[in-house]
Amino acid sequence: MVGAGASFALVNGALQASTMQLGVSSTSAAFWQYAIGLAVALPWVLRRGVSALKTQQIGWHLFRGFLAVIGIQLWVAGLARVEIWQAIALVMTSPFFVIIGAKLFFQERVGPVRWLATIAGFGGGMVILEPWTETFNWGALLPLGAAAFWAGTSLVTKKLTASENADSITVYLLLLLTPVNALLALGEGGLVPPGAALWLLVGAGILTVLANYLLTLAYQSADAAFVQPFDHLKLPLNIAVGFLAFGFAPTGTFWPGALVIVGASLLVMLDEKKRTTSEFAAHGKP
Repeated sequence: MVGAGASFALVNGALQASTMQLGVSSTSAAFWQYAIGLAVALPWVLRRGVSALKTQQIGWHLFRGFLAVIGIQLWVAGLARVEIWQAIALVMTSPFFVIIGAKLFFQERVGPVRWLATIAGFGGGMVILEPWTETFNWGALLPLGAAAFWAGTSLVTKKLTASENADSITVYLLLLLTPVNALLALGEGGLVPPGAALWLLVGAGILTVLANYLLTLAYQSADAAFVQPFDHLKLPLNIAVGFLAFGFAPTGTFWPGALVIVGASLLVMLDEKKRTTSEFAAHGKP
């Protein structure tokens, strides 16, 4: 889990360097990240063959791809405009969007603890954003938008897992992302970035695959309740990359806001653990 967090932090650093520092469009950066990811994963996709494409939920696969593309585009566009420490803290509000979506679309029961955590989490985001100040950067809303669309992706994934296998869900997302990202990049004037930026984006694509592989290994090796807290290490890891690579340092308002977001997400995790334990006990399971 720590390795996955470190890999994602390096991915974000490469994306920020190529867009904010070297002038690559965010759409082109997003295309290369996931095109390289698809190329690395292609042997696995080909080995699965047409069996991985069998589905009765093509509409939901397309909708999931649509949400994922918008989330990715908003995220990379955000990294092109705001410093990495602010972007990563705001995208950590995604679990709170999931809670709201689960209530609105799946009628899941949301107890007072989760509502309190959601309100606190968004409050922490507002402290970081400081929309009441003259220095407020509207670009900071892009990572928040990415968090919302990625939450939607998670909710659709949950729905698909009821009838689809994990291989099909993964293959469809890989195959849908690249052509759509390519069209968006072409719409902004081109796909091929100059020299150093291209190598940065190739590295980002390879690290994206590595990060997801390590993430899968983590959840296969231990219970989610054990590994999930380590996910919060992505915050200091991204801060470290931003500081070492660009000299970006969080402002004073970042720390209380980030502390509230992390604390609220931990509260949601503990509530989920308690709920799962209660359900197992009700069914007579250890």
